[in-house]
Amino acid sequence: MAQWVYNFGGGKTEGDATMRDLLGGKGANLAEMSEIGLPVPPGFTLSTEVCTYYYDHGHTYPEELVAQVDAAIAQVEAVTSLGFADAGNPLLLSVRSGSRASMPGMMDTVLNLGLNSTVVEGLVAKSGDKRFAWDSYRRFIQMFGDVVLGVDHGLFEDALEGMKDRRGVYDDVELTGDDLEELVAEYLSIVEDETGTPFPQDPKDQLWGAIGAVFDSWMNQRAITYRRLNNIPAAWGTAVNVQSMVFGNMGDDCATGVAFTRNPSTGENAFYGEFLVNAQGEDVVAGIRTPRNLTIEERNASGNDQLSMEEEMPEVFAQLAETRTILENHYRDMQDIEFTIQEGKLYMLQTRNGKRTAEAALRMAVEMADEGLITKDEAILRVDAASLDQLLHPTLDKSADKTVLTRGLPASPGAAAGEVVLTADKAEEIAASGRSVILVRLETSPEDIHGMHAATGILTARGGMTSHAAVVARGMGRPCVSGAGEVRIDEEAELIHIGEHTIKVGETITLDGGTGEVFMGTVPTIQPKLSGAFASLIAWADDARRMKIRANAETPLDAKTARDFGAEGIGLCRTEHMFFDADRIIAMREMIMAPDTDGREVALAKLLPMQRQDFTELFKIMAGLPVTIRLLDPPLHEFLPHGTDELNDVAAAAGVSPRVAKERALKLNEANPMLGHRGCRLAITYPEICAMQARAIFEAASAVQNDGGDPVLAEIMVPLAATAREVEICRKIIDDTAEAVRGETGIAVDYMVGTMIELPRAALLAGEIADQAEFFSFGTNDLTQTALGISRDDAGQFLREYAEAEIYPVDPFVSIDVDGVGALVRTGAEGGRATRPDLKMGICGEHGGDPDSIEFFESIGLDYVSCSPFRVPIARLAAAQAAIKAKA
Repeated sequence: MAQWVYNFGGGKTEGDATMRDLLGGKGANLAEMSEIGLPVPPGFTLSTEVCTYYYDHGHTYPEELVAQVDAAIAQVEAVTSLGFADAGNPLLLSVRSGSRASMPGMMDTVLNLGLNSTVVEGLVAKSGDKRFAWDSYRRFIQMFGDVVLGVDHGLFEDALEGMKDRRGVYDDVELTGDDLEELVAEYLSIVEDETGTPFPQDPKDQLWGAIGAVFDSWMNQRAITYRRLNNIPAAWGTAVNVQSMVFGNMGDDCATGVAFTRNPSTGENAFYGEFLVNAQGEDVVAGIRTPRNLTIEERNASGNDQLSMEEEMPEVFAQLAETRTILENHYRDMQDIEFTIQEGKLYMLQTRNGKRTAEAALRMAVEMADEGLITKDEAILRVDAASLDQLLHPTLDKSADKTVLTRGLPASPGAAAGEVVLTADKAEEIAASGRSVILVRLETSPEDIHGMHAATGILTARGGMTSHAAVVARGMGRPCVSGAGEVRIDEEAELIHIGEHTIKVGETITLDGGTGEVFMGTVPTIQPKLSGAFASLIAWADDARRMKIRANAETPLDAKTARDFGAEGIGLCRTEHMFFDADRIIAMREMIMAPDTDGREVALAKLLPMQRQDFTELFKIMAGLPVTIRLLDPPLHEFLPHGTDELNDVAAAAGVSPRVAKERALKLNEANPMLGHRGCRLAITYPEICAMQARAIFEAASAVQNDGGDPVLAEIMVPLAATAREVEICRKIIDDTAEAVRGETGIAVDYMVGTMIELPRAALLAGEIADQAEFFSFGTNDLTQTALGISRDDAGQFLREYAEAEIYPVDPFVSIDVDGVGALVRTGAEGGRATRPDLKMGICGEHGGDPDSIEFFESIGLDYVSCSPFRVPIARLAAAQAAIKAKA
């Protein structure tokens, strides 16, 4: 018989941390903590295979599941000496999700399950605390009503606020047991009014309703969005964890909290977290009450006037601190833990590898390696290469004039400025138009995830450092200031009030997520400086990687930035970008309008010194490193204006009539320019263009070397070649020009002629092309377009739906389609090297900065990747990770 249910705790644990694919991360770690002797309330896990069955069989369960769940409940009853649905000795349960990848807040949870109008009275009698029992019941009705029955949780919140107003109290904890009993009656009426049926009283019906709701939440919109943003396959499914309740809301010797074994924002090796006395877990993460600090050091730093846990509950804090050490040494990584204290006793409810900022990940990885907890290779693998992007952007200029509006908690580092918006939908709408927005909320919830992703920064009035806003923002790399208590939001008037200031929706504010400060208007920024842990990790990565990392650059600024970030050459210099400056576009258009070769050569003679100067600067900056220069690639009509008046100006500058200019523009216009008169086709049709660019390259290289500069290594790339003959024709023009310049200068320039493999035919017949080409650069942008028949300019209209339907799991223009486009790259590489074993091969599409794509390029033996300058550090780390994985 298939096993669908796995027990943990109480001496009967059937899983461990290696079983996360089957038990989910939470279930696997609950089992692991039980095995190593930590105090874990007993329970059981319904495996991810149940979720798969549930969706494959019309939301039904395996035949054996009910009996296995009943047996698991009996096991929990035996361990706890409590009875499920037993009013005299009640066992209450929590029902939580748990996928193999952490998805904080994206799926549903139900606590205090098993309560009804009879059991609650038994809980009063057993605990001797009416307030605790009725508080637990009202929490259960609200969660079950929202999660399982679909009742708007706002209705329950309104009833709670109404009760507090009538009693003249501010905090939930000030309500008495009688108040809460009255509130429960209101809650039960709300459920019946909204659903048409009474609240379910049978605990077993409650349990199966909650289990089904958790499985259903795997496909709720916020979970789908989170999976899409984090490349988590829908096929993984979620487990369901059913666990005996322990109560942090039984009185002042009870508490609940969240802790990190190291600081998840900075990476500092210091215990970090928050807790609430007389509360349940959702109170901490939901931001409903502002929590207290765990340690004295944290309390002093934050200025919190409430006692820390270290002061309030020193004995339990000491147990928690010891557990921190046990868990970090056991898992050899920073842990995010949830705990409850019931009547002075500590219980562990969860541990998982904690989400962290890029800055924290770097520091932790390096310090753990220095401590001997992990190896250098493990440290390299610990840091998500893509997350380095968070460190490579500007921060606030500390010397700039600033108007501070308020200060909250520094929940997620980084700086951001944008227009104020008050809803997630509005954030997504405005961001789609290209404008930056700051999402301002009382507190965020999982339903806001799409707006949080669209926003450049997040500001909340409530919540702590482990609130939903803080955790999700850190994972996304978004600056976030939480718990800014001075912020008052008036959604109806579309205003926020901060002290004496009133900010309208649409006005700009700036956040500093590293300090928690909020500023009026836009504050100037400064470029990042990378050192310390970053320098250490990247140095280790450089020692570990095989592939070289180059940059796509055609301006001196881009080239200098690339060198600063460690680029080992230029892998793509797009020469067409050099022609759009105001003084150059005129000569370029003259060349286009010229009726014959002589006319074109006159215009090209004006462009030659400009191109020569461009290349001279690049060669000097690269100081002997290879520079791959792509000859003119786009069709000529892209350099012409579209308006009649502008075209008349072109005609005047070129010395032709407006009629001739219009005729020329019409003649150059193409139905499908992406596959039209471009690339090497231009060089073959207008060899004088190719000759001018080659001359500029060789004259620049000669001048640099003549002035005592480093020897130049120029790699001249023929674009869009489909045949060896095209490369051969272009190569002759280049070689003839090189010889002519050598004769004029007496200086020999080291150069190579190669081609960009960006057409399927070129990849399939790469062996023939390698007869003429000394290097290949795979242009995976166009190769993806031509292989898949998808325009990247238009793909946004449907690729999201394709990803959700798992046609292409991720956007193939972001991460290479390994099975299709990747197969062409592999074929091209094998064919090229079969002809020319020393063939140099690299990649220069956008995929050159994508870690997943880099892993594929390592597997097929490419020599280098080339990417945008700011992604060079990402590529350096990703290449090292790929090399380490390849050795494993």
